[in-house]
Amino acid sequence: MSNTQPVRALYAAFAKGDMPAALATMAADIVWTEAENYPYADRNPYVGPEAVLHGVFARIGGDWDGFAAISDELIDGGDTIVSLGHYSGTYKATGKPMRAQFAHVFRVKNGKIIAFQQYADTLGTAKAMEH
Repeated sequence: MSNTQPVRALYAAFAKGDMPAALATMAADIVWTEAENYPYADRNPYVGPEAVLHGVFARIGGDWDGFAAISDELIDGGDTIVSLGHYSGTYKATGKPMRAQFAHVFRVKNGKIIAFQQYADTLGTAKAMEH
C-alpha cells in the first residue's frame, strides 16, 4: 500500500464533506499543525482527530462558503508525502473570494496519517477575511 492512499482519501473525504471518512485516515494521536499566522493556528498543535475536527474543519465550515482544498500534485517521499495545491472559497463574513496556494507535509505510518504540517498563503487568506 502506498503512503499516498490515506492522503488521497483525506482530500476526497473532505471534498465530499464526509468528516467520519476524513477522520478515519488519521492516527489516534495525529499531530496537526496549521501554518504560522494562519487563522486556525491559534490552537496549534491539534492532537487527535477530534481536535482537528472541532478546531480546524468545523471552524472552516462555519467561516467559509464553498471552501475547497485541492491537491494539484502529490510527491511520494515514502513515509513523507507532500501535497502542492490550493484553497478556494468565499469568506462568509465579507463575501470575498479566496484562492491561496498551499504545501501540506504529511507523515504516514501503518496506513494512517500521524502528522500534518500546513504551509499556506496566509496573506491571500487574510485579504478575503478583511472587513
